[in-house]
Amino acid sequence: MSGETAPVASSPIAGKRAPTSSLYDLIENWLPKIVIAPTFVACLVFVYGYILWTAILSMTPSRMLPTYSFVGFEQYTSLFDNDRWWLALKNLVIFGLLFVIICLVVGLLLAILLDQRIRLEGFIRSIYLYPMALSFIVTGTAWKWVLNPGLGIEKVVRDIGFSDFTFDWLVNPDRAIYTVVIAGVWQSSGFVMALFLAGLRGIDDSIIKAARVDGASMPRIYWRIILPSLRPVFFSCFMILAHIAIKSFDLVVALTGGGPGFSSDVPATFMYTHAFTRNQIGLGAASAMMMLMIIVTVVVPMIWSETRRTSNG
Repeated sequence: MSGETAPVASSPIAGKRAPTSSLYDLIENWLPKIVIAPTFVACLVFVYGYILWTAILSMTPSRMLPTYSFVGFEQYTSLFDNDRWWLALKNLVIFGLLFVIICLVVGLLLAILLDQRIRLEGFIRSIYLYPMALSFIVTGTAWKWVLNPGLGIEKVVRDIGFSDFTFDWLVNPDRAIYTVVIAGVWQSSGFVMALFLAGLRGIDDSIIKAARVDGASMPRIYWRIILPSLRPVFFSCFMILAHIAIKSFDLVVALTGGGPGFSSDVPATFMYTHAFTRNQIGLGAASAMMMLMIIVTVVVPMIWSETRRTSNG
């Protein structure tokens, strides 16, 4: 009949997805995995693979070259019978605690100062951040000159007229580790300041204004409102600083060389000395594994505590 529409013949590929669409989906699914795969494999081999290899070496009598005869925990026994290892651990505790605490305090105070919108804020911030652009080798070398009794602070003060002034920490076995603290704080406190300043600038001003309207003083506002709000920043700074302290090899080598004698040794320099200069690879590997255990002991409980607190939020 006129006016009726003729039925349209169905196509044999109707209802089927085009081959190009299937290929596109396949590429879309696999391309990210292919791109990430080399990095994943490299990380697996060169990080976790070498950690496993170091653990194996720590249970062998390896000296100049690796050997694979199993001796159990003999290297760890020798390690903990070594007085130099215990001194390195003591220095790590001294350096780590002072370095982390002073950096946190100095960085927080600098951030609070700059948060007052003072003049030349950008210039001052750049000055405090500049040391972070240097490597620890450069920092250690510079402070070695500054603290050298014959070249630096002691000589300058004596030349001024104070002939009895002494500042010989760099060559004093009982004070050498504190020079490492000075250099480390000088380099890292500006970075901590930048993190705290970003945290302070992220706090809602209306909360502070409301507290001031209620009659709260600024010290009380900082103590009860602002500092608790900076808890994630404190956590991040602590994690970064603790990591720097535990692996502080380059700063110690450049500044004191582990001396005088081995009075400023830390576990990282102990490991390097025994593994690469004294041909005691097994003992060096054991000290490296103990450094890993120190990191795990410090970092994992803090991450777990922070994660639990966030989830309970």
